[in-house]
Amino acid sequence: MPEKKLSIPPDDEPLLGGSRRDFLKQSTFLTAIALAPVGIVKAAENKLDEQIAAVFEKMPLNMKVNGVQHQLSVEPRSTLLDVLREQLDLTGTKKGCDRGQCGACTVHVNGKRINSCLSLAITNNGKEITTIEGLANGDKLHPMQQAFIDHDGFQCGYCTSGQIMSAVACVHEGHAGSEMEIREFMSGNICRCGAYPNIVNAIQAVEKGGGKV
Repeated sequence: MPEKKLSIPPDDEPLLGGSRRDFLKQSTFLTAIALAPVGIVKAAENKLDEQIAAVFEKMPLNMKVNGVQHQLSVEPRSTLLDVLREQLDLTGTKKGCDRGQCGACTVHVNGKRINSCLSLAITNNGKEITTIEGLANGDKLHPMQQAFIDHDGFQCGYCTSGQIMSAVACVHEGHAGSEMEIREFMSGNICRCGAYPNIVNAIQAVEKGGGKV
């Protein structure tokens, strides 16, 4: 019986749906990606993000922010938070969790507090937005801003703008009658430094002062 010999297929012979040459090319490419520096891979990802963003057609957006009317052009996927920070340079509104869980991005829309990271910018067309930059009257601080200073209602300060915006709404909504009520209706705003007692004191001070916010 003749002995069987193993043979190596030529480069162009089909191998599992493609030629051996194609298989080697793909293997080499995947190996190069796996061994590439993180910076190069990240740059490729960023380039892909830019290409995806180019697919989205921008839409007109008209809204009044801190008393100033703005006519903008935004992507449908842009959040109110990103438009405020990146297009209007209102960086007092902070991006914390970007999931609606920490409250650092709280702003007022038509007088109601919302998490701006969860609100698509285009859904606010024709609305009035107030951010932390719009509370003060020139050099005169808003009563709640002053109360936070007087009662040391912050430490690192990252959450403070959201805390103040929520605190103003808390008083407006009539939910500052007691410490427990304040804590409940401010529970959507997280302070990782733990300045909660002083925040409560600041809100109570404004409420006792007539609640003029």
